[in-house]
Amino acid sequence: MAQLSNDCFAFGGELMTEAAALEILRSRVLPLPESESVGLVAALGRVLAVDVVASRNVPPHDNAAVDGYALFHADLAAEAETVLPVGGRAAAGHPLGRVAHRGEAIRIFTGAPMPDGPDTVMMQEDCIEESGSVRLRPGIKLGANRRRAGEDIMSGHVAIPAGRRLRAQEIGVAASLGVAGLSVYRPLRVAIVSTGDELREPGAALPPGAIYDANRYVIAALLRGLGCAVSDLGILPDDRAAIRAALASAAADHDLVVSSGGMSTGQEDHVKAAVEAQGALHFWRLAIRPGRPVALGQIGRVPFVGLPGNPVAVMVTFLTLARPLILRLAGATDILSRGYTVRAGFDYKKKLGRREYLRVRLERSDAGWLARKFPRDGAGILISMVESDGLLVVSEAVTKLAVGDPVEFLPFRELLD
Repeated sequence: MAQLSNDCFAFGGELMTEAAALEILRSRVLPLPESESVGLVAALGRVLAVDVVASRNVPPHDNAAVDGYALFHADLAAEAETVLPVGGRAAAGHPLGRVAHRGEAIRIFTGAPMPDGPDTVMMQEDCIEESGSVRLRPGIKLGANRRRAGEDIMSGHVAIPAGRRLRAQEIGVAASLGVAGLSVYRPLRVAIVSTGDELREPGAALPPGAIYDANRYVIAALLRGLGCAVSDLGILPDDRAAIRAALASAAADHDLVVSSGGMSTGQEDHVKAAVEAQGALHFWRLAIRPGRPVALGQIGRVPFVGLPGNPVAVMVTFLTLARPLILRLAGATDILSRGYTVRAGFDYKKKLGRREYLRVRLERSDAGWLARKFPRDGAGILISMVESDGLLVVSEAVTKLAVGDPVEFLPFRELLD
């Protein structure tokens, strides 16, 4: 089961910065130690547990990069056409089968092993074959159109390092090395729960004052996108004893517990107290917007993430804080999303010392990509996440943006990968 190191320490009082919270994740969270071997198809999206070291060269032999003629460069005239007899044929999977001789050309096709001897391939567009011979133009460089053995991957090279989340390209590299199965960390078992007397399941009747629970479905989808095995514990009432019991039960057989709602300081916000009663909170209330009431803690030794109640804040804090935690627990080494610089397409003011995530859509301009802000800022406007391309990151040190200012942009395509 995944665990937090027991030297974590609690924070309170002033709001913590996001950078400080992420440093706790990097330095204090221990990855899940359990691994298993799976086939290549099943390995997609999993985190590699053991380095894949190349046991052979890829490609295993020198081969032709084009259709044409393999020859000895020294047989070519410097400034005039050269005519050579065509002494054989080599195709992919069908090597020449003998050593080639000086003074002959070998008809060769893309991917075919280079015959022993020839060092250069002239593409067929630069050749004219007639009556068993081929006329070759001058001017080709020594070694042209010849792929070397090991040009892609050299034997002994770490082709895929442990901690890498496996994509199609890593699966392809493993296959090219002849590897049929990979050692990967097992999926995290994550329990999710929503809290709130006002919440109802989609499809149920909606009495006055009630709303449908979107948060749990958002969280479940995000977790499954990260390869987690999700247990949905449903909606808990605003009752401290019920919440405490449910969290304790979830921690008993899961690697991570994630809740939404109940993390603020209101009379009906019981999650914080329920966690502290059987574990600890290591940060709570960050200097970010949206999503200030977000927490990392532990129930016993099992990590706990408490997300806010507003759906946009849920998504923002999951993508920027919970996602790195989950990747770290899953064994990944690259846990932070990459941002890109764009230009602000609007003026904006904010408080010093608080990081803000603005929902934006990108437009092309003569100066590059321009970010247009979604017109409404509310943390409950979930449609804004549908109609935006990503999040604009306005750092703690910035108090205002002007049109044209460079600013960091986190695309949803990166965050949801």
